[in-house]
Amino acid sequence: MSHPEQHRGRWRPRLDRPALVALLFGLVGVGYRLVLTLYTVPVSNSDEATFGLAALHIGQGREHPVFLYGQHYMGMLESYLAAPLLALFGPSWPVLRLPMLALYAIFLYLAYRLTRRLYAPWFAVLVVGLLALGPERVVRDQLTVVGGRPEVKPAVLLMLLIVVGLAAGSVRHRRLAVALFGLLAGLAAWSDWLILPYLAVAALALVWAVRRELLGWSGLLLVAGFVVGIAPMVVDNLRAGPGEDSLTVFREVSTKDGPLPPWSERISGGLLEGVPLAHGLCPVDGCGRWQQWFGLLYPALLVAAAVLALLAYRRAAGTTTGEPAAGTPTDEHAAGRPRAARVGPVVQLALVVGAALTLLSYVRSPLAATSPLDNARYLSVLQLSLPAVLWPLWAAGVAGWRGTAGVLGRLTGALAAAVLAALAATTLVVTVLFATGGTAASRTEERQARELAAALRADGPHEVYGDYWTCNRLIFNTDETVVCGVLDGDLSPGQNRYRPYWRQVGRAARPGYVVEVDSPMDRRLRRLLADRPDAAPVREVGGYRVYHPDTPVRPWR
Repeated sequence: MSHPEQHRGRWRPRLDRPALVALLFGLVGVGYRLVLTLYTVPVSNSDEATFGLAALHIGQGREHPVFLYGQHYMGMLESYLAAPLLALFGPSWPVLRLPMLALYAIFLYLAYRLTRRLYAPWFAVLVVGLLALGPERVVRDQLTVVGGRPEVKPAVLLMLLIVVGLAAGSVRHRRLAVALFGLLAGLAAWSDWLILPYLAVAALALVWAVRRELLGWSGLLLVAGFVVGIAPMVVDNLRAGPGEDSLTVFREVSTKDGPLPPWSERISGGLLEGVPLAHGLCPVDGCGRWQQWFGLLYPALLVAAAVLALLAYRRAAGTTTGEPAAGTPTDEHAAGRPRAARVGPVVQLALVVGAALTLLSYVRSPLAATSPLDNARYLSVLQLSLPAVLWPLWAAGVAGWRGTAGVLGRLTGALAAAVLAALAATTLVVTVLFATGGTAASRTEERQARELAAALRADGPHEVYGDYWTCNRLIFNTDETVVCGVLDGDLSPGQNRYRPYWRQVGRAARPGYVVEVDSPMDRRLRRLLADRPDAAPVREVGGYRVYHPDTPVRPWR
């Protein structure tokens, strides 16, 4: 990737051509997301605001939450990362999202490093180029502070790089590397349980690579690191009341009443909608038939990648000296080290199995059939396996280009190259369409939310009721100057994640209402106030009506 170059008595790294192109693609990807971050695109919402409010409380020393307010299964690592910035600069969506942008840049760098170690330099450039693109569904998972996915993906990549380095003998402080592996695994498990399949296969790869070392101090340090990383979740669960532990709560939210949709519908929703959406081939409102081809091809690519990894492992197993087999590490420490030659195929197979387990876990859920668009975000971790999935196409294309196969091989190579070109072109088109015309609605909604916050912050009322998607975003936008209690559409108490806000509004002598114009809550409130002289709204601001009755209106009491 780089070579030392002496210049005026100092040694400086010199990037080779693939590394330079990958760096250019990476800078474009980060710059593109920086612009989106500055414009608060994708649009903010109350889920993200809850993480932002937690970050404010952490920075002020008021709270030290383990899980998202009102939950017991999603870790708050993102809030802790944002807390110092919010403490310095105050509540702001770009400031809140800056750590996510940094995590994306780290993910891109680690994806390049791992892909290059496992496969080939120019193939790593292709992977970085694809990961640099991204329409709304992809960048929403990468930039918005909604828990888990932005931080667990670089954690897994670093864990796999540690495995490769340990097997290749290129890690100097081996015990510390194993401890770091355990710490990353613990933090990832606390942060988001969706990453558990990848943690499992990464752990198996580590055991394969250094199983003898794990019987001594390295094993103790691995366990210690994991315990430190997952300690917040363990402590919280030990203190939780009956039925409030993470496993019970997660099981409840993951199940759905009613008959389970048939496997055919769940597989169709997972493959034809979820997989293309997660890889940036479709706009956020769904995939057209011409964009679903990658979902159909995905299982076949996983099988082909597994077969290539197994064949590479068999070739490497019989090679103790000389050139390593294709798809194995090319590190200088690998010569004469059988385990170093075989670690590449092992990690490749881990990526394949991680993707297969993640996809299987997703299609087992009824949400894969009943709401595939809203829940495709749960497949965003499949980006970790993008190199393994695309490697069969790249290998076939290179073999056809070099003419090392017969006529059938050249035809297969041409077809594989066409598939890669179609994948890149589709992702690029969908990304450009989003960047040039798909951000207007988000910017309009964000402007209206800011107008509402500014009006209430300046003129009141400062204690209001509203729906879930209004309240916490309003509180964050006003730096808690305005406090909001959540109501459902029938004006009954709703999902109040942070109970002190609800209690504060409940104590207010004259609370207001903030409702979207002509929403069910708006119509119900107007009927409720129809016979009162103060029934008219105070004003309309940014698509909202603000009611401020002279006497409190709390129909649920």
